[in-house]
Amino acid sequence: MTVQIHSTAVVEEGAELGNNVIVGPYSLVGSNVKIGNDCTLKGHVNISGHTTIGESNTFYTYSTIGTEPQDIGYKGEPTRLEIGNNNHFREFVSVNRGTTKDQQITKIGNNNMLMAYAHIGHDAIVEDNCVIVNNVNLAGHVHLGSKCIIGGGSNISQFVTVGRGAYIGGASAVDRDIPHYCTAYGNRVILKGINIVGLRRQGFSKQEISELVDFYRNMEASALSSRAYVKNEESMSEYKGNVLVEDIAEFIIKSDIGIAPFVS
Repeated sequence: MTVQIHSTAVVEEGAELGNNVIVGPYSLVGSNVKIGNDCTLKGHVNISGHTTIGESNTFYTYSTIGTEPQDIGYKGEPTRLEIGNNNHFREFVSVNRGTTKDQQITKIGNNNMLMAYAHIGHDAIVEDNCVIVNNVNLAGHVHLGSKCIIGGGSNISQFVTVGRGAYIGGASAVDRDIPHYCTAYGNRVILKGINIVGLRRQGFSKQEISELVDFYRNMEASALSSRAYVKNEESMSEYKGNVLVEDIAEFIIKSDIGIAPFVS
């Protein structure tokens, strides 16, 4: 139940460290940082700003957490970063805190894996159980739903929302919303289909998944836009009671920037 701080590390006055926190060599913990129990900073880790971190998080070498947003309108306001529990931040991951242009906070939930060189921009939200692969860049105000997988080398533009359970293939350029449970890839990104493997892993029934695939194919083939299709009572009548279909329909209706196009 002790804190271990390497002799070369700097923990500024005012920082709060929980039980069993390990601060490795040449790491820096700023004065407004709060770190929960059982967290590990491997070495050369920089955690700064008004940053609150939950329990059992691991920060690998040269990860840079809670730094100022890369926004020319930022004027030094005490914006925040909030991190949940049991996340892994691999080598050279960077996470910026929020701006006054949004809710003044960047949020990362629980049980996420952020692989080497991933970047999380200001005001972004990453929910739970996401895998963000090497060299992925999330611009400001991006929102990742839970259980997303973002393939290596992908870039996601400002204000894009990626729905929960979505899968984005590597080296994609994402400039439109990706609905729940969908797969997508390409530059610029296009929708490829339903993330069947992910849904099976989440325990959804074969019938639910089959109906969702049928819904997706009918929407793709329709002369109506996706928004018009999900608002059409006749189109949606046969899918009543299917939670997966209802989730996607609601996502499409609420999308501000529009969803990615289908495969042409």
